[in-house]
Amino acid sequence: MKLSVVIPVHNEADSVADTVVSVDSVLSEAEIDHEILVVDDASRDGTGELLARLAERNERLRPLRSPYPRGFGFAVRAGIDAFEGDALAIVMGDGSDDPRDLVLYYRVLEAGYDCAFGSRFMPGAEVSGYPFLKRLLNRFANAAIRILFRHGYNDTTNAFKAYRREVVEAVQPLLSNHFNLTVEMPLKAVVRGFSYAIVPTSWRGRTDGESKLALKEMGSRYVFIVLYVFLEHHLSRGDYRRSDYDTRARRARAQRLLGRIGGAGRR
Repeated sequence: MKLSVVIPVHNEADSVADTVVSVDSVLSEAEIDHEILVVDDASRDGTGELLARLAERNERLRPLRSPYPRGFGFAVRAGIDAFEGDALAIVMGDGSDDPRDLVLYYRVLEAGYDCAFGSRFMPGAEVSGYPFLKRLLNRFANAAIRILFRHGYNDTTNAFKAYRREVVEAVQPLLSNHFNLTVEMPLKAVVRGFSYAIVPTSWRGRTDGESKLALKEMGSRYVFIVLYVFLEHHLSRGDYRRSDYDTRARRARAQRLLGRIGGAGRR
């Protein structure tokens, strides 16, 4: 199984090189076939030129200038258009996500789950440098989503997740142009019947550059997409849901894996 790592970046010249090198090193050491697709979202700080130089030394790196208007969701969608692997993982370019968790995600997918969801707020997870106000809003938003969808997951808004190719194809068309894509993809995967595992992940606040997520992003755009998926789920009569759930043996293998790493499986 080949893993495509999509990294959307906007003005991340100070951190993207370390992110790319760390991701490539960790996956190579774990002997995981992979490509790294870094999508430049209209950067003006030399990010694109830096990526071009890195790509000359690393054949696994594929830099791409997003053909869409500026926006996190647009950048991820550009990566989705171009990825070639059997599975896709979305990683932030600011170094906040721990590349070692990609190996964990890969093992979850390899064991049989359709999606690997990380949580920064479960036993075994580590979080540092999270601004108090953003963390408070995050906990409120995720609690509301958890109550609405009753999916047992407390970190839906985190972009760092992994999906099999068939899941990425099944959640189309994607509507979100900005950070609300981080909730559209997992919620559509959940309500459309794909299996998922929840595992503890590590996160640290950025040390270089500026955050691209303004607090206003936690407002109307998120509310719109959450309600859209919720209404789709309840008005569609479930016609889109998968009928080919994992076999008992496949599910049992995945549960044994999760028992070793301390995660939680669903469906």
